[in-house]
Amino acid sequence: MYQLIDTHAHLEEIDNLEKTIKEARSSGLIAIIAVGPDYKSNQQVLQIAKEYEGFVYPALGLHPSRIKKTEFDSTLEFIEAKIDQAVCIGEIGLDYHKKIRVFADKDLQQSVFREMLGIAKKYRKPVSVHSRYAWRDAFNLVAESGIEEAVFHWYTGPSSVLCEIIGQGYFLSATPAVEYHEEHRRVIKETPPKQLLLETDCPVVYGWGREFAFESRPADIYRSLKGVAAAKRMDETEVAEATTANAERLFQLHSYTKGSTEYP
Repeated sequence: MYQLIDTHAHLEEIDNLEKTIKEARSSGLIAIIAVGPDYKSNQQVLQIAKEYEGFVYPALGLHPSRIKKTEFDSTLEFIEAKIDQAVCIGEIGLDYHKKIRVFADKDLQQSVFREMLGIAKKYRKPVSVHSRYAWRDAFNLVAESGIEEAVFHWYTGPSSVLCEIIGQGYFLSATPAVEYHEEHRRVIKETPPKQLLLETDCPVVYGWGREFAFESRPADIYRSLKGVAAAKRMDETEVAEATTANAERLFQLHSYTKGSTEYP
């Protein structure tokens, strides 16, 4: 059993949360970063983090698929008002899938993303970045904002942008999709261990349409671990130690601030 951290989970979307948290603890997880994609979920994430203090840590954000002009100002105000409770600004970013652009075009998404990056910069918070089909624009906006700490979650974009992400010192996170998704596996292979994190993005369904499809939970972080170890031909213990240390440093979690974990 390894000490692992799920760096990206949508806990407010899970029905039986108490059971899920119990399973996560029993499987060896020492922390979960609960990300908020909109105004309501940000409130829920803070409440969940309060209920499971010292185990669940809140990230507050506005996902491109949840942008509502009527809630934009109130969401930003809420995040700033609660910023001291957040370990990260996220989930934020860009999504150029045609279904998302129907109600949030590129210009609107970029405008919102810049605002969120501005908050993160102002309060010196790391960011958790969604970048589907918008890999170049997402990286450029993060880099141009002067953000020093960022994780590009579940990245599947081109190696050219990946090299710049790595060169900037940003992190990449591996999901259970690393078990079967070739583009995600390529990204993980090319990313140095010192810049890797693990996540589940639960309750995402992995292997959609396949016989092995499953709805993820934080305890499935072990699938991310094993997938990374296989893809990079590394020992699982090495992957566990590196990714946990990386997460503790990036999010400044309790065990890191107490000095119990040394960043590799």
